[in-house]
Amino acid sequence: MAGTSTISTAQPWDAVVVGGGHNALVTAAYLARGGLRTLLLERRERVGGAADTTELGPGLRVPALAHTVGRLRPSVHRDLALRRHGLALLAPDVRVFAPSADGPAVTLWGDVARTADGLRAISARDADAYPAFDRLVRSLGRFLDELGRSTPPDVKSPGIGDALTGLKLGRTFRGLGRSDSRTILRVLPMAVADFVAEAFETDALRAAIAWRGVRYCSVGPWSAGTAAILLLESAGNDGGASGDSVFVRGGPGALSAALASAARAAGAEVRTDAEVAAITSRDGRATGVVLASGEEIAARAVVSGLDPKRTLVGLVDPVALGPSLGWRAGNIRTPGVVAKVNLALRKLPKFAAAGDDGERLLRGRIVVAPGIDAMERAFDASKYGRASETPILEATIPSLVDPSLVEGAKPGSHVMSVIAQYAPYRLRDGDWASGAEAFGDVVVRTLETVAPGIEKLVTHRQVITPLDLERDFGLTGGHPLHAEPGLDQFYAWRPLLGHARYRIGGLQGLYLCGSGAHPGGGITGGPGQNAAREILADAKKRR
Repeated sequence: MAGTSTISTAQPWDAVVVGGGHNALVTAAYLARGGLRTLLLERRERVGGAADTTELGPGLRVPALAHTVGRLRPSVHRDLALRRHGLALLAPDVRVFAPSADGPAVTLWGDVARTADGLRAISARDADAYPAFDRLVRSLGRFLDELGRSTPPDVKSPGIGDALTGLKLGRTFRGLGRSDSRTILRVLPMAVADFVAEAFETDALRAAIAWRGVRYCSVGPWSAGTAAILLLESAGNDGGASGDSVFVRGGPGALSAALASAARAAGAEVRTDAEVAAITSRDGRATGVVLASGEEIAARAVVSGLDPKRTLVGLVDPVALGPSLGWRAGNIRTPGVVAKVNLALRKLPKFAAAGDDGERLLRGRIVVAPGIDAMERAFDASKYGRASETPILEATIPSLVDPSLVEGAKPGSHVMSVIAQYAPYRLRDGDWASGAEAFGDVVVRTLETVAPGIEKLVTHRQVITPLDLERDFGLTGGHPLHAEPGLDQFYAWRPLLGHARYRIGGLQGLYLCGSGAHPGGGITGGPGQNAAREILADAKKRR
C-alpha cells in the first residue's frame, strides 16, 4: 500500500539499477555477468522506456519514439548474445530518401559509389565530393568512438589509469594522420551548416546530411558545435555520411525484450511496476532505494538509468547532495523540442519524387528538410516558444521492412513513424493539452507536400508531445537524449565536470548509466556498457 514503509530484511543487493531503459538493461546484464547480485526496477509495466513498441490500432504496432537502432554497439550485441535472445536486425540498402516538393529527391544508399552515381544527375561536383566526405566522416567518427569507449579522466586527482587512457587516445589521434587530426580540431566547434557547405553545393543534399547534426536537439544547423553532433552520430557504426538505418524485427521493444532476457539469463532480477521514489544514503554513501509503495531495498551500489537531472534533483536527498551540486544538476540543459507522430495508413503512400521505385526508396529514413535555411527557420520558432508551422521531419515506414508490425491488420496496411522538430516543451501561447492535435495536423500537412493524398490514407494517429515524453518515459523536459549533447555537456562535462566518470562525487556508491552520461544519447548501449565496467572495477576493489 502506498505510504506504508516496508523495510527489507534480505541481504543487500550488490547493485540496484533504477529504470528499465535500454542502457539500464545493458548495465544490469553486464553487472550480473560480472558476478554481482543485481536487481533492476522499472516503474512501467514493461521495460524499454522510449525504446518500446506501442499499439496504434487493431493489429498495428509502431515505435514509441526511436525507430532505428543502427548505432547499437556491436560489442554489446556480441557480449550479451542478443541474437540468441531473439534480436533480429533488418538493414535495407537505402539509408535516406529526402524528397522535395519542387525539385529532385536526394537518395543516400549504404553503397557510397551508388550514392555518388545518383547524385551526378543533380550535381557532378557533389557526386565527386561525396566519397571523400564519407571517408572523412568515418575517419573522424572512429576517433570519437575510441573517445566514447573511454572513461573521462578524474579531473581532481588523475591516476595511472587516466594516463594510460590518455596515451591510448593519443595513439588513436595520431592514427588520424596529419590532415584529419587537424581537421577534427577545426570542425568539432563548427556549425554543421558550414561543415557540409565545405563539401557540397546542393542545398537539399546539405540538409539531408546536416539533419543528423540537429536531430533530437534544441539547435539549428547554424548553431555552433552541431558538426560534432553529426560526427558523434557516426561513431562506432557503419553510418558514414548517410547515417545508419537499421530496424529491429518486432520494433524497438524487441531490442529491450532481448536485453531483459540477456540480463535475466545472466542472473539479474527484473521487476516492473516498481517505481523508485527516493535514493537513500547515509554518511556520504548511497544505501539503497525506496519504492513508491514504501518498500525499502538495500544495496551496496545504486545505478540510475534515469536522466541526471531527474536522478539528482528528484531522487537524491538534497542535504546529501549538497547545495552546489544540486544547483548545478538543476541547470543541466534539457530543452526538449521533439514530438512524435505515429500514423496508421490503409495503404502505402505515394511520394511524387520516388517515381516507380517508391517501395524500395521508402524502406529507409525519409527526411523532409527542404534546405539549411528552412531547417534554421523551423528552429527559430522553438526559440520563441512556438511549434514550427513547417517542421523538419524524419519518417520511417517500418512495416515495409518488417511486415510483422501489421500482421493483424487489413491487407495493405502500413504504419509510419514520424519524428517532428521543432516542438518546444514549453509553449508561449497555449499548452500541449490543447495543441497536440493541431501540431499533428501540421505534420500531416507537411507530409502532404511530398506525398500528396497521404492525409486520406490515415486511419489512426497518435501525437506524442515533449510533455508526454516527460510524463510517460521520465525524460526531463521531454529531451530524448537526457541532456543536450553540446560540447559544454560532452565527455568530461557530461553530465557535469567532476562527475563524468559514472560516479557522483560526494556520494559514494551512486552511479549514472543512462544517456545523460558519457558518451551520450541514442540507442548505443555505450553509457550502460561503460558504467558497468566502472562499477565492476569498484566492486572488485571493495572485495
